[in-house]
Amino acid sequence: MTNPIYLDYQATTPVDKRVLDTMLPYFTDAYGNAASRNHAFGWVAEEAVDTARAQIASLINASEKEVVFTSGSTEAINLAMKGVGEMYGSKGKHIITCLAEHKAVLDTAKHMEKLGFEITYLQPDKNGAVSAESVRDAIREDTILVAIMWANNEVGTINPIREIGAVCREKGVLFFSDSTQAVGKIPVDVEADNVDMICFSGHKVYGPKGVGALYVRRRKPRVRLVAQMDGGGHERGMRSGTLNVPGIVGLGKACAVAEADLEKDMAHSNALRERFEKKIFDSLDYVFINGDEHNRLPGCSNLSFAYVEGESLIMGFKDLAVSSGSACTSASLEPSHVLQAMDVGDELAHSSIRFGFGRMTTEAHVDFAADQVITAVKKLRELSPLYEMVQEGIDLSTIAWTGH
Repeated sequence: MTNPIYLDYQATTPVDKRVLDTMLPYFTDAYGNAASRNHAFGWVAEEAVDTARAQIASLINASEKEVVFTSGSTEAINLAMKGVGEMYGSKGKHIITCLAEHKAVLDTAKHMEKLGFEITYLQPDKNGAVSAESVRDAIREDTILVAIMWANNEVGTINPIREIGAVCREKGVLFFSDSTQAVGKIPVDVEADNVDMICFSGHKVYGPKGVGALYVRRRKPRVRLVAQMDGGGHERGMRSGTLNVPGIVGLGKACAVAEADLEKDMAHSNALRERFEKKIFDSLDYVFINGDEHNRLPGCSNLSFAYVEGESLIMGFKDLAVSSGSACTSASLEPSHVLQAMDVGDELAHSSIRFGFGRMTTEAHVDFAADQVITAVKKLRELSPLYEMVQEGIDLSTIAWTGH
């Protein structure tokens, strides 16, 4: 076992060896441009892209023609939200999303507000979930899009996507779900789950970085988008630019592996998370699970350690690669916007750590990590006067603190 131990699978995943082996020939041997229709190099590349498109479509139960390749989820989110806004803006300018969404959705929504769109930001419940009823209550005559994530990247809570989709379908409103954390980790079926658009990235499913996809429904209803990048008319005019053939091949293979191994991967990650949390809760008090304990991603454990500062805790176990929030915002010292939206207090929010377990994680990794966490928390709490007071039975809420 080599250190540090990687436990940040919501941020990114290692490339599966089966994926890498499939990609390699497309860098050096089959290096043609998939849009080159006049020679064998282009035909081979195009065939590889078609194969990947079929593999991706199979994983999410879509048609191959409904898969649009992008550079990743952030680009796909921008294409979905801005593309719908431009196409359907004459019908209405109201969009519904949630305060606990990834910054890629929230920042896109803020940009659209500057363009004259009105955004309703739903408050999630204490577990980080959005109910179908709250979506129904927020829909208006001028609502053109609902954007609610499938599973939260920080706390792992899984939203009732099928029910939300049914409400949107009933009301005639398009439904887009950022599915970056869900695809390849839990079952996703675009037909049964009533979604019109979803996005995902290769690097979250043991594929390469810099490639992703947007699913765009073609019938019942047919979704139309205004392209956000103009050029050679690639991807049926929705996303111009020379296709990243090795990356697309890797994404396709990653999806094929995920489909074949889904049940096994879910069971593996679930077992590791339960083993980790049992060790933590058996040894430490004042530890809290953030998110829905019973309805979250298999490999996600977001824990708050009261009376310990999260950044200090991370410094305390340098042999573990973990996160104190989303990888895209972890450089900020602000409390997680997701935990704030869930009404987790600032003190607990600042003491939260996200542990991510995945395909390459072992029981030995988990045991080592749990021991490191327990040791670090106990050491820091020895230095905490607040923890000492609580141990003595003092109710901290009754103390009148004075400052100078």
